[in-house]
Amino acid sequence: AVLPRFTGLVSQVPPAFSAIKVAGERAYDLARDGETVELEAREVEIDRLALVERPDADHAVFEAVCGKGTYMRSLARDLALALGTVGHVASLTRLAVGAFRLDAAVTLDHLDARSAEGSADDLLLPVETPLDDIPAVALTEAEAHRMRCGQPVALLRRSDLARLEELKRDADAQGALVLARAPDGPVAIARLDGAELHPVRVLNLAQ
Repeated sequence: AVLPRFTGLVSQVPPAFSAIKVAGERAYDLARDGETVELEAREVEIDRLALVERPDADHAVFEAVCGKGTYMRSLARDLALALGTVGHVASLTRLAVGAFRLDAAVTLDHLDARSAEGSADDLLLPVETPLDDIPAVALTEAEAHRMRCGQPVALLRRSDLARLEELKRDADAQGALVLARAPDGPVAIARLDGAELHPVRVLNLAQ
């Protein structure tokens, strides 16, 4: 019944044993030295929090979908307090990060075996995989060369208008990041600024 309180935008105080810096020092270092660490509450986003099972009277298994900066230890603490008791995290498993999912992962032993067979490359995902959630723009060879040299690409020609409008619509705001692609693969992560693409991170990939 209390789970809806912990979905959406939630104010959360990070645990004392965290990597947040306090006056230039890590909070966990101060806590280990016996100092009282007071951290400010921060707003985090929890899209979903579900009770999966209760193996016994003292344990409950939850599954959460959340944004960056969310502390599961703080969530367990606050959930227990809302229930008028105390609690802590007994085990924690990250099931997914962006496009990467645990059920698609390979073990180190499997990777070693495939490396010995010379077929480890088959396990690699395309470099665009973590960039699937940002809009992409196709560059000509000349534009790709400019961007590989760290130079911006202007989208000022009449033939660029449709491409520019599509980018602005997909990026949803000027200054948003896009993936600049050449015919032979990704070139750079770029920032759309007005009618120009400015390289933020050039991808020097072996072809």
